[in-house]
Amino acid sequence: MISDTDFHEITNVSHETLKNFRQWKGVLERWNNRINLVSPSAMADFWGRHALDSWQLWDFVPKNTKTILDFGSGAGFPGIAMAIACKQAGRGEVLMVESAGKKANFLRAVIRELELPASVWADRAEKLEPQPYDVITARAFAPLPRLLTYAQPFWGKHTIGLLLKGQTAEQELTQAQKTWTFNVEKQASRSNETGIILRLTDLQPLK
Repeated sequence: MISDTDFHEITNVSHETLKNFRQWKGVLERWNNRINLVSPSAMADFWGRHALDSWQLWDFVPKNTKTILDFGSGAGFPGIAMAIACKQAGRGEVLMVESAGKKANFLRAVIRELELPASVWADRAEKLEPQPYDVITARAFAPLPRLLTYAQPFWGKHTIGLLLKGQTAEQELTQAQKTWTFNVEKQASRSNETGIILRLTDLQPLK
């Protein structure tokens, strides 16, 4: 496990950004006593398993990004981290899709307390108005073939998908390529030795 100090050294984030992450952790701890957002073991490893795992995606977000869509945001991984990054950079906005009402309320509480450039869609992704987003993110939301089905209505010509996956990534890619065409780049996770970041572009249904 790593500490907040370790996280700061690894990421070299600003002190203000580190403060926002600490605030987020504080809100999560308070809410987690009332509703089960994350398990106790996952909470104990907040800085490595959640904070660093989510933050590492920012390295792949283009500098001209204005809109980020995060599927299945849950306790904010990686959506809240991306919103903190947008706040630090002074650019970009995040829409978090979370159909569970209590989790959506938690996300709104974090957004308010940290004054983040973000909002929450508290309903199913299928009911969200289709429009292209610059970047689409997700972690532990759905297997890749199903995730791409959700993402396709929001995928424009220049959209980039940044997806955090585990040890089933290769099988999921094989399955997804039966119904979709896309370009993929793989990057080893900095927070999990079995984790991988998939950077997807040019998503199209297979004809």
